[in-house]
Amino acid sequence: MRDKKDNATFDLPGFAPAAPLEPEAKRPPPPRGKRASLKQEQLELLEPTDTTGLPVWVRDENLDLTGLPVWKRD
Repeated sequence: MRDKKDNATFDLPGFAPAAPLEPEAKRPPPPRGKRASLKQEQLELLEPTDTTGLPVWVRDENLDLTGLPVWKRD
């Protein structure tokens, strides 16, 4: 028997390579079940958006331009 990686090995008498075995016939895989694809639907947003998808800025009379509450005097 000779090792393919080692050239220093020698063939031993009576150790002939084994006859190749016939491979088993491969069976085709079982058919896959169809997955139910989910339908996509467009969700309506709660606030109106601009072309970028961000909410449209709406001026609130109770807030100033920085977003802080406006203190009203009586």
